[in-house]
Amino acid sequence: MARRPSRKQARRDALFVLYQHEVRGERVERLFDELREREGYAPDGFTVGCVRGVLADTGRLDATIAGFSRDWAVERLAPLERSVLRLAVFEIDAAVTPPEVAVDEAVRLTRRYSTDTAGSLVNGILGAYVRERAGQSAAGGTAPSEGGAAAVREAAGDGVPAGEPGDDGRGAGGDR
Repeated sequence: MARRPSRKQARRDALFVLYQHEVRGERVERLFDELREREGYAPDGFTVGCVRGVLADTGRLDATIAGFSRDWAVERLAPLERSVLRLAVFEIDAAVTPPEVAVDEAVRLTRRYSTDTAGSLVNGILGAYVRERAGQSAAGGTAPSEGGAAAVREAAGDGVPAGEPGDDGRGAGGDR
């Protein structure tokens, strides 16, 4: 049986593919092949579903990010920060990852592959987004995007709906 990456690794893989797509302009299939060669395992369904979901909805994700990034146009953000923000907002909106986990992982990845200052920027943008979203949800407003969650579940082939028993948002082994 082929090695399956942890959810943390799958998220990092998705970020790397999104970043490489942004800076190199390569086809996603080629980037998935490169990932397979480099890491020794095929990208899992979470990685594939998140990458495809982000790329299919980049315009809306960028508009959401722009609404919460004071004094920073989305185009001015570095490609890594832009990619990590898109990924986190997608995960939150698709309800495939609890908001707190998505924010924590986005900040961790940004600090690891960029700077602490960039991590603070990502934390501020996502924190404001999650707070507003929670306020709207409590008032009966915004509902999670079931289409995004369904796409990730279908790509993963696990059939476990996000937020139900067996899906703690952290992947196999519960690592975080």
